[in-house]
Amino acid sequence: MKARNLTVIALAAALGFGMTANTALAAEAAPTGNQSSTAGEAVSDAWITAKVKSELATTKGVKSMDVTVKTTDGVVTLTGVLSSEIAVEKAVAAAKSVKGVKDVEASGLKAAG
Repeated sequence: MKARNLTVIALAAALGFGMTANTALAAEAAPTGNQSSTAGEAVSDAWITAKVKSELATTKGVKSMDVTVKTTDGVVTLTGVLSSEIAVEKAVAAAKSVKGVKDVEASGLKAAG
């Protein structure tokens, strides 16, 4: 009988500690006013990056695998080496065509040779 009581007490204590830890984690994870806008921007930036990569993949003359795309606050940065200056211009135009893109920084995108 004592072993059963000890097991029940140990289980109750473990559950109690778990609930306390989860409550503390939930409180830490709760967004404040500043964090929610940052999260919204991050989602928007991630969406823009994905959309730019998709546009590059369907742009004739551009090898999208040769271009790295990063987005920060709606500004898309393109880096890499493409086969020609025309390919670079097409990549920049494709990035600019995406809704939500504020600007395209392409100084790191070069033409081979």
